[in-house]
Amino acid sequence: MGVKERQEREREAVGRAILDAARELFVTYGYQEVSIRKIADKIEYSPAAIYGYFPSKDDIFFALAEEGFRLLFSYAREQERPPDEDPSERLRRMFWRYYQFSKEHSEYFALMFIDRSVPRIRDHWDRFGFVGQMKHDMVSRVQEAIEAGACPADTPPHTVFRLLLTAAHGAATLRLCDRLAPGEDGDMLARASIDAALLGLRAGAGRDLQLPNYPCGDRLPIDSEDTRHDS
Repeated sequence: MGVKERQEREREAVGRAILDAARELFVTYGYQEVSIRKIADKIEYSPAAIYGYFPSKDDIFFALAEEGFRLLFSYAREQERPPDEDPSERLRRMFWRYYQFSKEHSEYFALMFIDRSVPRIRDHWDRFGFVGQMKHDMVSRVQEAIEAGACPADTPPHTVFRLLLTAAHGAATLRLCDRLAPGEDGDMLARASIDAALLGLRAGAGRDLQLPNYPCGDRLPIDSEDTRHDS
């Protein structure tokens, strides 16, 4: 291995250590309570060394958020399915995988969706344009399921997306925030919530719900509501 290659690997390893330490600290203490010095202390580096990798604490968060979104959408990608699969099952699987992401990558989920003190991604959209495109791809798959009979044909696909996302997100947040009742099973709650939303949508719920309907494209914005993001 050459000197340059070794230096690049060492730099990648330190960058990874910074991100891993920051993610753990942000989730444990809250974004606002963590300083660059605290991150540096955790990996036994100087604060000045951290700035050699990331210009600010916000940049560390954005790097983590980008990783988190790419992980999230890797869960949401279309999987091979039987040609005669029920279209409702297609939707059920899509949003169940969102819940699975919250279990298997709980630190990313908590940082991206629960900590309200983190920087607003929508103010730095040039870095996260891929999120809008990926969301558009998911909404397109929802539209395909509607056309296949999962919901009434006049149901807006974005409405279906939002209602099913809300069902999965609610159960995920209750579990992560330790708000489940004693003996309550978070997985069963998530499945039941998604199923209940699907039944309501099939019966015509949500068709009159007014939601932003953004155009497609590389600059597709995140919804304007007061959230960290709308994936």
